[in-house]
Amino acid sequence: MPDTALRAIAAATATEFGIPGLAIGVWANGREHFACHGVTSVENPLPVDENTLFQLGSITKPLTATVIMRLVTDGVLDLDAPVRRYLPEFVLAEERAAARITLAQLLNHTSGLDWSIINDTGEGDGALADFVATLAELPLIGAPGERASYSQAGFNVLGRLIEKVTGQTYEQAVTSIILAPLGLANTVFTEREAMTRRFAVGHDIGADGTLSVAHPWKPTRANNPGGGVASSVSDQLRWARFHLGDGAPILPAGTVRRMQDPTVALRGSSLGDAFGTCWFLREIDGVQTVGHGGSSIGQFGELLLVPDRDFALIVVANAGPDGIPANQAVVRWALEHYLGLLDRDPEPIPFDAVRAAEVTGHYENDAMTFDIRSDGAVLSLEVLIKPELRAAAEEELPADHAPFEFGLLPGDGDEYVITSGAFSGHRGYFSRDERGAVTGVDLAGRLFSRTA
Repeated sequence: MPDTALRAIAAATATEFGIPGLAIGVWANGREHFACHGVTSVENPLPVDENTLFQLGSITKPLTATVIMRLVTDGVLDLDAPVRRYLPEFVLAEERAAARITLAQLLNHTSGLDWSIINDTGEGDGALADFVATLAELPLIGAPGERASYSQAGFNVLGRLIEKVTGQTYEQAVTSIILAPLGLANTVFTEREAMTRRFAVGHDIGADGTLSVAHPWKPTRANNPGGGVASSVSDQLRWARFHLGDGAPILPAGTVRRMQDPTVALRGSSLGDAFGTCWFLREIDGVQTVGHGGSSIGQFGELLLVPDRDFALIVVANAGPDGIPANQAVVRWALEHYLGLLDRDPEPIPFDAVRAAEVTGHYENDAMTFDIRSDGAVLSLEVLIKPELRAAAEEELPADHAPFEFGLLPGDGDEYVITSGAFSGHRGYFSRDERGAVTGVDLAGRLFSRTA
């Protein structure tokens, strides 16, 4: 595949979706390929290249998981041990759950912890310890081990656990265990480190359709284990190749492979068919893939590995909301043109008034509301950050999305696919109680409970 084709798709995608800066890295046929387009910022523009830092959001999580697995290999941690063995201060509103949750359940999002709480505990070295002290505020969405539900908070707990057993800050531990041995010199956690390198800033679209720089540049320090890393596509390809390889010099080869084995199935999710150890696992056109996406403040990324083909892809974009579909378009193009794999969205069934009536209503989790409406011909959903969180936030939160149209999928009618907007193609499902009544809705691994 000529690099000219990759550069052309980078330019075309950035133009189509209105992305100021986009960068792509591909590992295929034993070679690195890069294509970059646009600028770091609409206000202070510098050309984006393969060494430009982007905020990667939840693509941080495999870093945290790999540190945990190294500590397991060294005999410092036990995946099946309760978190409290290492963090006695781990307190939740439900004492029985707090005593039972294991490290493995945090790693595959089956702990029962809700998605997150938005608490700024400062930028000092005690940020994660202070965050863990707030967890009694976080509701549970189920008993430990009962179901998979994506939890940002769970990975931040793992970050604090790393601090306790290593005697280092989370960032120091990641640097000494992973970044330095692998030579990832353009992967950082702080503004102080980033400002000496070329870095992209996030952008949001305003009511008038124009892009402006999003503020702040990164989330709070307590969010670092779940979503605080900034890195370049060059570094991310090197990181991906580590997970395609034999694990040297950090993990035994068998441990790297076990991280890619399924641990819990996912239902109705476009992100994957199962969780491995942190990784999303998804079969595309008959071939197993391993990956993780991420979103930060106006920045979005997708990291995808195809181990059986020795293939890896990283794509990053610095504008919302269309950074998500832009990245998805690049991923699908690369899979088809490098590997001949086709990734298609499922087709929804025609509008069914009876089924529509069952799911319309109001749903919530700890941070967001989720409203489903019907106009008699089309179903739509609207996800909003709770007003009280916006009011309490000391910094600007991302803009809310306009409502999305969605359709129910064939089968029992409890799975659905979004058919419009930035999340087009994303899937989810509805939960029911023993009487068959809809009690919750899942989107992108996050559970919203029905309240009306």
